[in-house]
Order: sequence, then structure tokens, then C-alpha cells
Amino acid sequence: MFADKKNQKEKPTDLVEAVKRTLPGACPEEALCLFGFHLDPHDPEKRCDGIFYADRNMVRLIVDGQVTCQVPLAEISEMKTDNGVGCIYVSYQRKSDQAVILLCRSDMSTSRQIIHSLKLFNHYLEDGKELRSRGNDNGGVNRCPKCGRPYRPGSNMCLHCASKKKVIKRLWNVAKPYKGFMITSIVLFFAVSGLNLILPYINKILVDEYIKSENPHNILLVSFVTVILSMLGVTLLIRGVSMLRSHLLIVASNRMIVDLRNMLFEKIQKLSISKISQRTAGDLMNRVSGDTGQVQNFLVHYLPSLLEQLLLFLAVGGVILAYDYRLFLLIMLPTPLVVLSFNLFWRFMRRLYHRRWQCSAKSNAVLHDIFSGIRVVKAFGMERRETERFDKAAVDERNMTEKADCLWSILMPILQFFMSFGEFIILYYVGSKILGGEMTLGEMSQFSAYVGMIYGPLRMVAGIPRHVMHFLTSSNKVFEILDEQIEIADREQSVDRPIKGDIDINGISFGYESGGEVLHKIDLHIKSGEFIGLVGKSGTGKSTLINLIMRMYDVEDGSICVDGIDIRDYSQEALRSQMGVVLQETFLFSGTIYQNIAYAKPMASRDEIIAVSKLAGCHEFIIKMPDGYNTKVGEKGYSLSGGERQRVAIARALLHNPRILILDEATASLDTETEKQIQDALANLSANRTTIAIAHRLSTLRNATKLVVLDNGRVAEIGTHDELVEKKGIYYGLVMAQREMSKMEVEV
Repeated sequence: MFADKKNQKEKPTDLVEAVKRTLPGACPEEALCLFGFHLDPHDPEKRCDGIFYADRNMVRLIVDGQVTCQVPLAEISEMKTDNGVGCIYVSYQRKSDQAVILLCRSDMSTSRQIIHSLKLFNHYLEDGKELRSRGNDNGGVNRCPKCGRPYRPGSNMCLHCASKKKVIKRLWNVAKPYKGFMITSIVLFFAVSGLNLILPYINKILVDEYIKSENPHNILLVSFVTVILSMLGVTLLIRGVSMLRSHLLIVASNRMIVDLRNMLFEKIQKLSISKISQRTAGDLMNRVSGDTGQVQNFLVHYLPSLLEQLLLFLAVGGVILAYDYRLFLLIMLPTPLVVLSFNLFWRFMRRLYHRRWQCSAKSNAVLHDIFSGIRVVKAFGMERRETERFDKAAVDERNMTEKADCLWSILMPILQFFMSFGEFIILYYVGSKILGGEMTLGEMSQFSAYVGMIYGPLRMVAGIPRHVMHFLTSSNKVFEILDEQIEIADREQSVDRPIKGDIDINGISFGYESGGEVLHKIDLHIKSGEFIGLVGKSGTGKSTLINLIMRMYDVEDGSICVDGIDIRDYSQEALRSQMGVVLQETFLFSGTIYQNIAYAKPMASRDEIIAVSKLAGCHEFIIKMPDGYNTKVGEKGYSLSGGERQRVAIARALLHNPRILILDEATASLDTETEKQIQDALANLSANRTTIAIAHRLSTLRNATKLVVLDNGRVAEIGTHDELVEKKGIYYGLVMAQREMSKMEVEV
């Protein structure tokens, strides 16, 4: 069953029950396609409660409890979806006359689920095979089994239901390699707490036996000095142990955070392109640096103080309880009120800090976009507009921060007053004891110090939720990435061997999660050493096909084999290390030209780099630069022209002598003369390697062994240039269109 939901509260069982009420005897649990819609197909302002229900005989539409449309499956050749203004249309193509007939309409909140469900339904219509949803049965949308909320795009973790205990346990697992530091620090915490108990006792001796002594003339100076030195010695010991404890914690926490950042960075690199593209670069950067920084701040600065105060509270509380339980009860009097207040505000504050994090991530994403595209911003004179865009994001972050901080500024003084109110009661209690002769001034100073030590931890309790919510929010964001399921993973017994370059594409189909099917039942055989040109209009699936060959995505149906072995059986490193790729969007790293070419083979010799540079046609312009191969290219290679960047990228692709060379519009930014040089170089190189090239400029593919024309995600034509021109099909139309464009350019 391909179930769906029309909103967050609706469950698949609701749709099933609704179908059973309308169609007694139906079995919607075994439906081929089942989803809800809630817009009238004809009236743009009218809403409805609709259900699309398809079994093995009929497609039915149920609107407001009534069956309004029935279409036999035998009449349907394909289901189609089209995006309208704020809505999605669902239609079917009739077999008899290929007419497209509208069935229903829904808003964009359910578009992803509908597209996913109908994609699977179309597979059944074509070959009678039922396909299961990848990873879930919720129409392509993962939801939390506990609360029913949809997971954020690219996530399998519900931040609302995340267990605090599990987060802390997982952080402890990360910290295990440094447990020696941690255990030593805990022992030192006990030592500091014990030493803090000694000082008030020494102070009591100083007051009762020396300052308030009945016979001050009989006091020995040596004993008095000994007491003073004892206080000094204990104080210095406390400071020394605290310094050692802090040093150990800083070392352990910093190493742990570095490990956590490395884990996070490695996990992001393992994620598929589709998973990474569901998040902005600013979001990912915020998690790697910002969120781990928040975790580090909590572990280094706040948690040690909290543990120290807690141990001190237990130690001092035990002493006071042993002395007088009534005094202990008076001290603890405001605690229940404080705890109750925090429980009442906890959920609200947690949501508030989560929104604050989202605003911060959005602000970082805006900054990243602006700085990455600063040349475009300046070229269009959009500095003021981008300033306004960032100002808006910064204002949103500021407002959320102010809202959270203002609430704390109101709540904290009230809670601190209630906590300090107990001190007034204690002053009365201790004062009455002294007046009654039941307590000395030394004992009063001792217990006053103990009371201060008790209220220190209690005051810190008031700040716990704020720090803990910062910590938990950031920790959840980190583990959300670490828990992400790896879609493109190596198998346990993956193949790692040299490849020849034979590629067999067997009936593959593929569609992105957010849209319909891009490729459908593609069959193609490419022999080792062949030069294949992929041709077609924009959006026909050419780049998607090469992404599948590189295993940037996994096919949904069918298989791709290299040398007779499914590419999913190869290790990704073994497969891609034997492929050279020049993408349409050329990317160069900040550094020198030499470093960018050597990226494909870091241990390459200078002679090798110069050799591939000559083949790619970039050696001549490089040696004319003041610093030659050591010339800095700047961020994304901005100091080079588009054609120069592309030639450097081609040299990079050729460096490790790939068995399969993939060119995605690799000569799009080159002038005619340079393009001819590279074509001649590629003609020599392609004799010993499999080459797959995409080009809208058809002259680029003149050396191709054969051309593959894609149309609407299907292979429409295969043949040489002459064969396809003679056929006068799609390719012939493209050639004629380009010739007309060339004539117009010559006339101009």
C-alpha cells in the first residue's frame, strides 16, 4: 500500500477507515495507491475532504464521503502530476486517445507524498509489479512513530521526542577514550568539596578560641599563626586542585569535541548528494562549528561548576542535617517552588531555544549565500537588497534572543528572591540560638558559611534549564546528522579491482524525492573505449544519468554494471577513483593552480601535471602568469576566466588516467579554437578509455562513436551522427536548430 497523509494529524488508518465506510467490502489495506487531497479540482476557492483510492481494477475518487469518479485501470496508460499556483494537479493519460484528464487537486503541503505515491503506482501500471517505498510506507515522508510529526527534510530524528538521557549517554560514549581524565577530574571534585568543608571549621576555631577567647593574653602567637597558615594552606590547596581539575577537563573536553567534529564531518561526507542538498551549507557549517562549540562550552565551563556545586551541596547538606535537621529543612524550604517553576516553563523554553537556533542557522545560511555569490551581488548592484535580506535574518534572530533572555530576566529575580527568602529565616533561627546561649559566634560563622555554600548550588539551579536547553538543542542537532541513514553505502564484501570500462545500463528508472520520474526504463550498452555522446533538450535526464553511473544516487529499478559487476558491489572509492569527471559547474578550491590539478592525484610528479595540462590546453596560459603553476586562483577560482577554470578542471580529471571519463558540458565555456584543441586531445585519449560526454553544442561530439538521444527520460534514438541525421528525428531537429542559430550569429 502506498499510503499518504493530507496533514500532520491525519493518519493512514484514517484514510483506510474512510474508504471502508464509503465502500463496504473494499480492502484499502492492500491498495495500490492511497492518499488524501483537499482542494476541489475545478473551483479554486473550494476545499474538500478527498481520497484517491486505487485497487487492482479501478481508480476511485471519494469526495466528502461520496464516490465522485471511477476509472478502470485498463483505461489508464500513465498517471501525471503538474504543479499549479500553490497546488498540484493529478491527471491520467487515457490509453485510447492519449488524452490527459484531470482527476483531483491538492495544495503543495502534500505534493511530495502524492508524487512519490503516483511514481510507484505508474510502475505497477507499466509492468504489474508493486514497488515498496524506500525506507518507509508514509508516501515518501518519514514521521516520528511517537508524536506523528514529520521529520525535517534529510533527517530521521524527531527533535521534539529526543531523549535527554540518550544524548548524555552518547556523549559519554564519545568521551570514553578520555575516561582517565574524567575519572581523575571527578576524584578531584570530591577533594575540592572536602577541602571547602574544612575552611569554615578552621574559621570557627579562629573565632571561638582566639578572637573571642576569654583569656586573650594566654594565647600563644605560634598557635594563632598556625591557624592562619592552615587557612592559607587549605585555600592554596583548593586553588591548586581546582587548577589541575580544570586543566584535565579542558584537555578531555577539547579532545572529545575534536573527535565529535571529525565524526560529524566524516558523516556529512558519507551522505548522498540528495541528503546533503536538503540542507544549506550554512546549516551544515553551523552544526560542525557552532553546535559542537555550544557542547564544548557546556562541558568545559558550566558542567564542571555544576558538578562541584552539587557535590558541595551534598557534603554541606549532610553536615547541616547531622547537626540540626530543622535548620536543613528551613534551608530547603524554597527548593520545591523553584523546581515546580522550572517544570512549568521547561517545554515552552525548549521550543523558544529551538526557534532561536533555527533563526541563527538561517542567518548563517544567508551570510554564506551572499559571500559565496558576492561577484553576482556586485555585478547586479544588489548590495542594498542583500543588506536588507541579512538585516531581516539578523532581526529575526535578535527578536528570538530578546524574547528568550527577557523571559529569563523576569523569571530569575523572582526565583532568586524565593531562594534568598530562606536566608532571612535562617538569620532569625541562628540569631535566636546565639541569644539563647545554644550557639557560639564561631559556630554561627561556620554554619553561615555552610548556608552560603548550600545557597550557591540552589542559585545555580535557577540557571540549569537555560544552559541545559542550549546544550541539548545543539547536541540534538549534532546527533541528528550522526543518526542520518547512509543511502549510498558500501557492501560488506565490496569489490575493489581495476576496471576496463564496459558499462551496461539495464532497465534503470529514477526520480528525485521531490519530483516525478526523470529516467524511465533506460537500456544502454557502452563498450570499453567507446566515446558516447548524450544529447537531448534540457531536463531530459542527461546529467541524472551520469550521476547514476558515478553512483551519486542509487537507481530505483534496474541496474548499472561496470565490467559485468553491479556498481553497488564496488566500493565507492574503487569506482570513483577510476573515473575522471569534468562537471558543467566548474569548481576550484582556494589555493594554487598546481594544487587544484594535483587534487585528483596528490602524489603526482610535476612532469605528470605539466603533461595533462598540455593535453587540456591550459599549460600555455599558466606559464604566462607571473607565478606560473603557483598562481593563487582565489575562492572558487574567481581570478581565472570561465574557460581557464574549465581547462584546469579537465587537466585535473585526466591526471589519474581514468578508465571512464565523464564530461558534462566540459567545453561550454571555451572559445572555438581552444575547444578544437581539447577535442583533438580527447580524441587521442578516448582510444584507451570509455568516454561519456554531454554537450548542447553538437560539434563537440563530432568524434563520438555513437550518440544517444534522450527525450522525456527515455532513450529516443541511438546511432552515429550520419545515421541520426538521415533518420530525421529528434537529433536531426536539434542539428537544424543549431545551424539556424549559427547562421544568425554569422549575419550579426
